[in-house]
Amino acid sequence: MRTRSVIALSATAGTAAALLALAPAAGAQPSSAARTPTCAESALTVKASAADKPGVLRVSVTNRTDRTCAVDRVPTVTFGTLDGAAQPVPATESAPYRIAAGRTAYAAVRTAADPSDTHARLVDFVTVAGDPSHQGRQFTDDQLGLPQGVRVWEPVTTWWHPTRAKADTALENATR
Repeated sequence: MRTRSVIALSATAGTAAALLALAPAAGAQPSSAARTPTCAESALTVKASAADKPGVLRVSVTNRTDRTCAVDRVPTVTFGTLDGAAQPVPATESAPYRIAAGRTAYAAVRTAADPSDTHARLVDFVTVAGDPSHQGRQFTDDQLGLPQGVRVWEPVTTWWHPTRAKADTALENATR
C-alpha cells in the first residue's frame, strides 16, 4: 500500500535544476515522524475482532517496546484469498503513524456496507498488518467471532486513531 514518488530526469541542464529543487534547504531537519524507525513486526501485538455492528471489524496494534516507533498511517487489511486490501477513508497516501512505547492505535474496518448483500464474498480469514512491509497476523472467522464467515464487499478502513471510540466515529462519519 505504500506509494513512492518517482521522478524521471533527463541528462540535460534541467537535471541540475531538478536536483536542486529536491535538495532540502540549508539547516532543514526531517520531521520527527521521518526520524522515527518503522516498528519491527515482532515488536507489535495485532488484534482484530467483530464489532457490535454487522459488517464492521475493530483492529488494533500495540507497540510492546520501550521506544516510539512508526507504522503506516493506515492498517493493511486483506480478506482471505481475495485480491486487494481495505481502502482508507478518507483517501490518503502512505505516511508514518507514531506509536509511543506501550501504546495502542485503533482502526475500524467496514467489510461490507450491507452484510446481507448477495454480491458480498464470504471469506474464512482476515489478515491485519500495522505496516505494509509486515506479513501481518491472520484471524480466522471463528477468532473474529464470525463463525459463518466474513462477508466482504468494497471494504474500507479508517486511519489509525489513539482510541477505539475515535476510530468508530471516523468510520461512521466516513461511511454515511
